[in-house]
Amino acid sequence: MEGNRRRHHVVIVGGGFGGLEAARGLKRAPVDVTVIDRYNHHLFQPLLYQVATAVLSPGDISAPIRQVLRGRNTTVLLAEAQSVDMERKVLVTDGGDIPYDSLVLATGATHSYFGHPEWARFAPGLKTIDDARDIRERVLLAFEAAEREPDPMRQREWLTFVIIGAGPTGVELAGALAYMTRHSLPRDFRRIDTSQARVLLLEGLPRVLNTYPEELSQKARRDLEKLGVEVRTGAMVTGMDEEGVNVGDTRIQARTLLWGAGVAASPLARTLGVPLDRAGRVKVESTLNVPGHEDVFVIGDLASMLQDGKPVPGIAPAAMQMGKHVAKNIRRKLEGQPLEPFRYHDKGSFAVIGRGSAIGVLYDKVRLSGRPAWLMWLGIHITFLIGFRNKLAVMFDWAYTYLTKRRDVRLITGLHANRLPRIRATSLPGISEERAEEADLERVRREPEPEPTHIH
Repeated sequence: MEGNRRRHHVVIVGGGFGGLEAARGLKRAPVDVTVIDRYNHHLFQPLLYQVATAVLSPGDISAPIRQVLRGRNTTVLLAEAQSVDMERKVLVTDGGDIPYDSLVLATGATHSYFGHPEWARFAPGLKTIDDARDIRERVLLAFEAAEREPDPMRQREWLTFVIIGAGPTGVELAGALAYMTRHSLPRDFRRIDTSQARVLLLEGLPRVLNTYPEELSQKARRDLEKLGVEVRTGAMVTGMDEEGVNVGDTRIQARTLLWGAGVAASPLARTLGVPLDRAGRVKVESTLNVPGHEDVFVIGDLASMLQDGKPVPGIAPAAMQMGKHVAKNIRRKLEGQPLEPFRYHDKGSFAVIGRGSAIGVLYDKVRLSGRPAWLMWLGIHITFLIGFRNKLAVMFDWAYTYLTKRRDVRLITGLHANRLPRIRATSLPGISEERAEEADLERVRREPEPEPTHIH
């Protein structure tokens, strides 16, 4: 408020790349900004897979939203947006209604299981820190379970990892897992050889990283296979349960399934009552506003927009450019000027395959692969990390991991400890056969082991 005059109130939903850039772009504008997010931190999602594979800690790739936007004309509220009432110009949250003069929706995307939501319990996706911790724990517990398991067939199931979807997330997870099993873990276990673990990458389309040029896609596949990843393209998943996955008529026994196959827009878009695309994204005007509502803007993964006949990609650089543009359009609106159309400038994209290997495209012309692409990827991600402490921490962790091949963020917090098989004394070294059998029989008498259940 300035004196008794109410200032224009801008509500931004989402503290990701797009939302933060919109708030930053309005820091000197004569407006009051309220940022709403269900988490109190901004997350650098491109490095989330490194938390899932025990390279980085969650704090290395996140920063409190209040700290990032501190000292500006901005209020940050921890709340979850539930719907938008565009007639009343109100955002409905779990904590109450918030009126707005301009609204910016930047809530991003969630996992899509293509009509099979029941698969989510068997194959977690990777969008949040909670997802990354879940995946990390499932992976580490699989090795612990294999160490306990005396049955070679079941041990092999625990040592089989299946990643569904060969987009950037799936490829990066597969490469990181394969490297970890062959270089970081072999000395840590006595009864199993982690280097013999299977990492399978399943893709329904004809090639991996389908959005990249074909020669780079083929290069990525060769690099994955050199790491030991089994790549299967044209492989459509038809079913899964807690013990494996069905690909057509083929059954793959595996206790750890990970999902990287598809995304769907935040359900908030459905409350607007406007046309959506097949992924549930809002079909925005060229100015990034909702058709017929110049006071409501949609950016990032929630926005569907064509440019030169191609969709604007749902990646961080696009979201950041959209956020800056919306801030500019809100300032123009306050000055009585018409809104300007948005144009995405593609500066490039990269996907890392493994240690020292990546592919990338710069300015839609320059194509890189191998170590040059990997070094470029490192530099770009360090540059865009929020916070000086984050940059230093990640640089140190990367250097340590690169030089030692170790991954020390291997924490198990007990989320899935009940997945572990029971310990059998007969499988342990240094115990006489008689004593081991006696201990196993006593355990069975005390607590009969339940029959395994199969979920279809």
